Amino acid sequence: MWGFLTCLNDILVPHLKPIFDLNYAEVMLIQFAFFGAYFLFSIPSAKVIDWIGYQRSMVVGLLTMGAGAFLFVPAASVPSFPLFLVALIVLAAGITCLQVAANPYVTVLGKPETASSRLNLTQAFNSLGTFLAPFFGGLLILSAAPRTMEQIRGLAPDALQAYRLHEAATVKTPYVGLGIALVLLAIAIGSFKLPKIPHAQHKVGEKVNDSIWEHRNLILGAIGIFVYVGAEVSIGSFLVNYFSQPEIGGLTEKVAASFVAFYWGGAMVGRFIGSGLLQTMKTGRLLGICAVCAAALVAISMISTGHFAMWSIILVGFFNSIMFPSIFTLGVAELGPLTGDGSGIMIMAIVGGALIPLAQGAIADRIGIHHAFFLPVICYLYILYFAVSGSKPNSERPGRS
Repeated sequence: MWGFLTCLNDILVPHLKPIFDLNYAEVMLIQFAFFGAYFLFSIPSAKVIDWIGYQRSMVVGLLTMGAGAFLFVPAASVPSFPLFLVALIVLAAGITCLQVAANPYVTVLGKPETASSRLNLTQAFNSLGTFLAPFFGGLLILSAAPRTMEQIRGLAPDALQAYRLHEAATVKTPYVGLGIALVLLAIAIGSFKLPKIPHAQHKVGEKVNDSIWEHRNLILGAIGIFVYVGAEVSIGSFLVNYFSQPEIGGLTEKVAASFVAFYWGGAMVGRFIGSGLLQTMKTGRLLGICAVCAAALVAISMISTGHFAMWSIILVGFFNSIMFPSIFTLGVAELGPLTGDGSGIMIMAIVGGALIPLAQGAIADRIGIHHAFFLPVICYLYILYFAVSGSKPNSERPGRS
C-alpha cells in the first residue's frame, strides 16, 4: 500500500500540472509536501513506537494514511492545489509512522546476517504496489485526450473552472477506494498476533548506555537514504514528461504512464532476485555494484535520444531495487535497543525525496528535462562510497569494536 500510494504521486505530477498551470519546480511541490512529511514526523513516530510498540504503531500509521486518502475528496471538489498538498502531508505522515515501525521490525525479526535479505523480500511487495500504480493511475486519473497548455489558457473563466473541476474529480474514486482499503488493513494488522522483539525496543524513560550519534554507519546511512530516495523519486517523477518529449519517445501522457510501470516493475523483480543473492553475498558488495550500474545508465540516457534513452533510464529501476533495504539494514546494524530511534533517523532522511526532485525541477526549467538528470548520477556515486566504506559498523572499525 505504501509503495502504491508513493508511486501514484508520479501520476499526480503530470495530472495536476496543467490543471493548475504549474511549471516543473511548482508541480514538484507534490513530492516536496509528501516527502517533507517524513522529515517532520519520523522522530515523533519513533517516540510512538517507544510508547505503544511496533504493532500498534503500524495500525496508527495505516489509519492516518486512510485519513489522508479521504482528504483528496474535498481537495478535488474545490479544486485547490494547496489542499491537495495538505492531503499528501497527512497521507505521508501515516506512511512515515508505518515505515518507522515496519522496516526495523522486519530487520531485527531474525538473524542479523540475513536482515538485508528479509527486508528486500518485504520491499519487493512494496515494489508490486509501485508497479501497479502507474497502470491504475493512468487508467483512472490521466485523461485519454489531454489538452495543451495553450488550449487551457485560451478557455474563458467559466470554462476553465469547469475544466479544472472535471479533471480534478478523477482522483476522488481511486483515493476513496484506497482509503477504505487502508482502514480495513489497519483492522487486520491490529488483529494479528505478531512476535515481540524486546531486545530491539526500549520503553519511555528507560536508560540506554549508548547513543545513536556514536554509530557512524547510521549517520552515513541516513545520508545514503537521503540521496537514494531523492534520485529514485526524481527519476520517477519526470518519466511521464520525459517520455513525452519529441526527441525521447513523443508519447501521450497516458501511454507514457504505462512505461513508468516498467521502471517500478524492475525494482520489484530486482528485489526478489536480490533477496536470494543476499543469502550468500555481502550486502555492501551488491549495493556497490548496483550503484555503479544505476549511475552509468542515467548518464547513458542523458547523452542519447529515442528509445535507447527511454529504456536505459527505465532499467535504472532494476538496479534501484536493493538500495533502500540494503542501506537501511547497514545503517541500523548493531543499534540494539536504539533500533527504533535509529529507524526514525533513517526514515527522516527520506526527505531527500522532497528536496532533490524540487532541485531537479528548477534545473529542468532552465536546461530542460533531458540534461537535468545529472543530479541523480551524483546521488548514486555517494551510494557507491557508502557501500564500499561508509557502511562499516563500529565492530568493523579500528578502535571501536
